[in-house]
Amino acid sequence: MKIVAFVPIKMNNERLPRKNTKSFDNGEPLVTRVLNTLSNVTEVNESYVYCSNPEIQKYIPSTAKYLVRSESLDQSTTKINEVISSFISDVEADVYVLVHATAPFISTESISEGVRAVLSGKNDSALSVSKIQDFLWKDGKPFNYSLDSIPRTQDLEPIYEETSGFYVFTKELAEKENRRVGHKPFLVEVSKIEASDIDNSIDFEIANAIYNNIILPKEKKNK
Repeated sequence: MKIVAFVPIKMNNERLPRKNTKSFDNGEPLVTRVLNTLSNVTEVNESYVYCSNPEIQKYIPSTAKYLVRSESLDQSTTKINEVISSFISDVEADVYVLVHATAPFISTESISEGVRAVLSGKNDSALSVSKIQDFLWKDGKPFNYSLDSIPRTQDLEPIYEETSGFYVFTKELAEKENRRVGHKPFLVEVSKIEASDIDNSIDFEIANAIYNNIILPKEKKNK
């Protein structure tokens, strides 16, 4: 089984320009960090950066490869399924791992767990999720509890939110159904830190604080 990971990169981001190559204070660029994480996922055979701009190459470590994609995929209207379809037509594999640079704290262990679930044959896909177990409202009224009988939060039925951390899917699923999440997905529950996603400048500031006050001290301690 050949397993290929890829990180799609668009350099002309609108909400936070060039966010994929921004560096944390005292840290490396987001895309570099994610690729270094992928290099430690033993199940992955190859990792790629899929980007139309060759400038991205200066941010790619030796453990990953650069693959040019069409500039037509850099539009604000481009859907992720179009990117996936294009990549799998360029690179042959049995299983693909899609990882986003804007989820810089996703762990090697979580990605490995998702890959192993798909390799087991019991699941056609896997994705990172964050558990929500709070009082939720919709259309002006409680969504998951009654005002007449307020439960403890730990007794609420959990709801799971997709994070942008990673998606693992088979070639068959992507080719035949043009999907990254199949009919038998495996949910990998990740921590709030791993679930961090950077879309705008405030997200980046929060992630930068997490990196310098939580992640970096742990990394220095483990060296």
